Amino acid sequence: MSKKKIVESGKRKSSVARAMISEGEGKITLNNRDYNTLHKFDKLRLSEPLRIAEKILGKINFDVDISVRGGGNKSQISAARLALAKAISKFAKSKELTEAFLEYDRHLLVADVRRKEPNKPGDSKARSKRQSSKR
Repeated sequence: MSKKKIVESGKRKSSVARAMISEGEGKITLNNRDYNTLHKFDKLRLSEPLRIAEKILGKINFDVDISVRGGGNKSQISAARLALAKAISKFAKSKELTEAFLEYDRHLLVADVRRKEPNKPGDSKARSKRQSSKR
């Protein structure tokens, strides 16, 4: 019996997460650590797609292994959350679940594409100009 395996990715700022989902008993790991060892709010943000999926699909019958690189703590959690929701949606192939994700929070399935604006020539920042003196 071959296991169904799906890989999805998510980005936030400079963080990139890759979620590998396969049939199993509901074990979720983030960078080879159980996701229950995360801080309370990080754990809550990461469990949002799981709770929505559990409400619609019933019992969770898949294992997820998420690996995240780059960026800061919070952007890594956001990238992992996006990758997890995309993977669950693709694994379940449920239109109702996809609509529930989008209704709850659009950023569960759609990445935030905002990036830092490049610095202009001769200036220290993208928007602020050098202070000039008239005297």
